[in-house]
Amino acid sequence: MKTTRHATYNLNYHIVWSPKYRQSVFVNEVADRVRNILHEIADEKGVEILDITVQPDHIHLFVSSPPKHAPSLLANWFKGISSRKYNHRYADNESEKIRWARGYYAGTAGNVSSETVQDYIQRQQNS
Repeated sequence: MKTTRHATYNLNYHIVWSPKYRQSVFVNEVADRVRNILHEIADEKGVEILDITVQPDHIHLFVSSPPKHAPSLLANWFKGISSRKYNHRYADNESEKIRWARGYYAGTAGNVSSETVQDYIQRQQNS
């Protein structure tokens, strides 16, 4: 469990996205650079990367985020900021630029059972 000033939470999101036309561009140093940029974004935005896999033609990102960040915002941050940073730092010509496909997948994951939720509710009633 994590906390902010006003919330206790365990919100974990699995976000997957790919480059335009599902091109296999994430190999060798490109994959390393993108991975490092995604970690920079997470640090800047106060999001914890739990796991990351950079495949040649898509990215799996498993993050924990405070409740103030919607999954759509997280996907937009990671996609938009990463392409801007990568293209600014490493793309010398148009063919080297990273362009993301429009869509993405976002799923939730947690490790709280219904018994844990019921126990939490009961403890709140008794306090």
